[in-house]
Amino acid sequence: MAGNTFGQTFTVTTFGESHGLAMGAVVDGCPPGLEISEEDLQGDLDRRRPGQSKYTTQRQEDDRVKILSGVFEGKTTGTPIGLVIENTDQRSRDYGEVKDLYRPAHADFTYDRKYGHRDYRGGGRASARETAMRVAAAGIAKKYLRLTFGTEIRGYLAEIGAIRPEVKSLETVDGNPFFCPDPEMIDPIAELIEQLRRDGDSIGARVNVMASNMPVGLGEPVFDKLDADLAAALVSINAVKGVEFGAGFGVIQQRGSEHRDEMDTSGFLSNDAGGILGGISSGQDIVVSIALKPTSSLTRPGKSVDRAGNEVEVVTTGRHDPCVGIRATPIAEAMVALVLMDHALRDRAQNADVTR
Repeated sequence: MAGNTFGQTFTVTTFGESHGLAMGAVVDGCPPGLEISEEDLQGDLDRRRPGQSKYTTQRQEDDRVKILSGVFEGKTTGTPIGLVIENTDQRSRDYGEVKDLYRPAHADFTYDRKYGHRDYRGGGRASARETAMRVAAAGIAKKYLRLTFGTEIRGYLAEIGAIRPEVKSLETVDGNPFFCPDPEMIDPIAELIEQLRRDGDSIGARVNVMASNMPVGLGEPVFDKLDADLAAALVSINAVKGVEFGAGFGVIQQRGSEHRDEMDTSGFLSNDAGGILGGISSGQDIVVSIALKPTSSLTRPGKSVDRAGNEVEVVTTGRHDPCVGIRATPIAEAMVALVLMDHALRDRAQNADVTR
C-alpha cells in the first residue's frame, strides 16, 4: 500500500492496524542533537488516548510509546527514529459479523474494491487508531519548533452540533474531556453526548488550531504552498471533510476592503488570511479550522450491501465515539506540527543565509 509516508525533509512513515500487534512509525530527517525522551512524546498521546471518559470509546489502551532507535544518551543522532505503541485491548470478535458487509460511510467498500482483501477488524489500516503514531511523531516536531522558534501549537473544540463554545480560556482546554475553551459549555456538550448514546447516533464537530510565534518564510510560492500542505495533512485525518484558513468560507460575504490584512509600522492590523500569504507564512498566528463528519459506526440499523451484492441491514457493534471531534484536537495539532517542521527544515536548507 503506497502513501504511508508524509513529508519531504522531515518524514514520517506509519505502519500497523487497529487490531494488530502494534502501531509504529519511522521518523527520518530529524536534526541531530535534539534532546528527546519518551516522556516528551507521551503528553499528547495521553491527551488523545481512548477510554479516559465516558464520552468517548471505552477501548482501554495505555498508548505507551517506546523509542526503538535514533536516540542515544537522550539526544537524536540524525538517524531514523523508530517508535512503537503496542495494542493491548483488541476485541476483534466485535467485527466478525461485518467481515462480509460494507458498513455505510466506512472505507470497507473502497478498500475491498481497491485491494480485493481487507482487514475488517476495527477498520484495520483505515482506523483512527493509526493517528496515535502521528501524535507520537509530532511530539518531536513540537519540541523542535518550540525550542528553535518559540512556536506553540494549540487546538480546541470550536463547534459540536449546534453548540458553539466561545474561546474564554485556552487554559481550560486540557481540563475537560471535550477540549472545550468555554467552561459554561461543558455541561451542555455532556448532555448532547449522552443523548446521542441513547439515540444510537452521532454528531459532527469543528476543531480550531492556532500556531503562534511563527517564523516568517515557511512554505513555497506555487505547488508546495504552506496552506496547501496543511490542508492536505489535515484532510488526511479520519473523518475530516473540510478545512478553512483565517476567515475561511466567511470570505464569500466579505468585501476586499474588509478582508485585506492592512499593515502599518506596528505590523498587520488583522488576520483574515490566517497567517499565510502567497503560500508563505507571514509571521502572524496560523489559524486553521477543520470540520469532522459524524461517526459512521452506529448501533442504529442502516442499509447497505454485502460482498455478494445482496442488500443487508447493518448494525455496527464495538466501542466507538459518539463524536470523533472530541478526541481530534491533539491529532489536528500533530498534523500542523509535522507540516511546520517539514517546511522549517526545507526553508533552512535553501534560505539559511537570507536576512529577515
